[in-house]
Amino acid sequence: MNNKVPIRSWEITLGSNQLILAVSTWLLLFSNWPFWRAVWQGVGGLQDGNTIFVLSLPWFVLIWLYVLLSVMAWGRLIKPVLAIVLLVAAATSYFMNSYGIVIDYSMLTNVMQTDRSEATDLLNWELLLWMLGFGVIPGLIITRVRLIQRSWSRALAHRLMGVAVALTCLAVIVFTHYQSYASLMRNHRELRLMLVPSNVVSAIHGYTRRQLAVPTELKTIGADARREEATAGVRKPRLTVLMVGETARSANFSLNGYTRDTNPELARRGVLSFTNVSSCGTATAVSLPCMFLDVGKEGYKDGMALRREGLLDVLQRVGVSVLWRDNNSGCKGICDRVPNEKLNNQKTLGLCRADECYDEVLLQDLQAYLDKQQRDSIVVLHMKGSHGPSYSKRYPPAFERFGPVCNNNQLERCTRESIVSAYDNSLSYTDYVLGQTIDLLKRNAERFDTAMLYVSDHGESLGENGLYLHGLPYAMAPSEQTSIPMVLWISKDMQSRQNLDPQCLKEQRGVSLSHDNLFHSILGLMGIQTSAYRPELDLFSICQSKATTPLKLAQIFERQSVKIPK
Repeated sequence: MNNKVPIRSWEITLGSNQLILAVSTWLLLFSNWPFWRAVWQGVGGLQDGNTIFVLSLPWFVLIWLYVLLSVMAWGRLIKPVLAIVLLVAAATSYFMNSYGIVIDYSMLTNVMQTDRSEATDLLNWELLLWMLGFGVIPGLIITRVRLIQRSWSRALAHRLMGVAVALTCLAVIVFTHYQSYASLMRNHRELRLMLVPSNVVSAIHGYTRRQLAVPTELKTIGADARREEATAGVRKPRLTVLMVGETARSANFSLNGYTRDTNPELARRGVLSFTNVSSCGTATAVSLPCMFLDVGKEGYKDGMALRREGLLDVLQRVGVSVLWRDNNSGCKGICDRVPNEKLNNQKTLGLCRADECYDEVLLQDLQAYLDKQQRDSIVVLHMKGSHGPSYSKRYPPAFERFGPVCNNNQLERCTRESIVSAYDNSLSYTDYVLGQTIDLLKRNAERFDTAMLYVSDHGESLGENGLYLHGLPYAMAPSEQTSIPMVLWISKDMQSRQNLDPQCLKEQRGVSLSHDNLFHSILGLMGIQTSAYRPELDLFSICQSKATTPLKLAQIFERQSVKIPK
């Protein structure tokens, strides 16, 4: 009688080091195509004198991956950890390959803070098939591996020996080709953000470190703030609507010279469009809190809005009525201490479907709110704007003015023409919502001195140089992701109250501006005096003159609606 236990047909017996090496090889070959493309471009291909260096690169990466996985996977968790790594690597490689993105902590922050509708926009059958082929199937194979059982001391000795040999090999490779490796990494720092899964591990570490940072006491800003006294004859309160756009880039605004008429409504309403404005970041998670703080781009750090007061806190402290209305994925801490409304879960017929709404929902019942206000007020409307990749979902069918349109979230499968058309349609709808907002302010001119300022959080890549969407590290990001539109509409009464010289405002149109100007410009516009205010960053202060008789801004702005050639 045979008492031997039969070996299952699909079972493979390996040592833990062998399994880790096998997974490292898989990651090297199948999860890092964008990385190898970038490396090939960085080294300039095979040339005289670099052959050995180029041939050493796959070995260097393989050994590095082996060391990384050896540190991550221990004991009984070896197979589960490696299976998870394969799944994460598959998803990461798909998005990097499809959209030209890289992975760092800020990109991970975007992922963690996105809402369900935005996440759903990224799902498609190609992603599922990619995950199946490069993540699920190799992960299932791992489950069929029978690891050679060793005592913990022998297992530790084997692991340490494997890591020691690997590190020695790395040292030899680097020492032999130090100048070549140093030059490659110095001139192409983006490579560290492209190597899967070490980029994910680094991103998780950076994100976790920031999330687990010991909370500090909320820092008060503008404790000495006060509203300036109303001048004689001024009885109306101020009303400013701040429209925070999403993913709008300056290059596609017809007010700024774009050939397609994406801003017909704004052009008819006599607005001033600033043409040289840059964002604080390339993603909402950075730009949104940054633009509402007083520290500027250079001083901003992740999570600062949770421990430092911002613009809305200062305004509320001096008695300004503040309201934040959101049709996006939240305010990233900026509105936590002021009245706020989440509107993307409404069920308004014609404006909402499933779990998202068109931006017109931001104006719903806003008049009823204004009817109750008796003092200076600011309303922030956080738009869904042109958030991709499903640009065609951002506007009602009636606004499909340009075509053909890409209706696929797999942008690499669409022509660039169809991607741009869908994106331009979303901007045209934004233009309509802004026009409706201006009309609302005009209807309230008897009760308020009114103004509207629109500014986007960041731009967007639409296939230029193989890049899509946004979120690249700022130093790497193209201008399409950092150059943003900013549009001002201001009533004649507000102009007169602020003593603004319209010709001077016109001259600021092409001046270099950024999100750094927002905090101080709104304080100035709302008549707030505080030591936190910096007049040199207030885009209005340079144009204030008490000796100048105010002119009709509308007449000046109407002349600005003429398209400017590129």
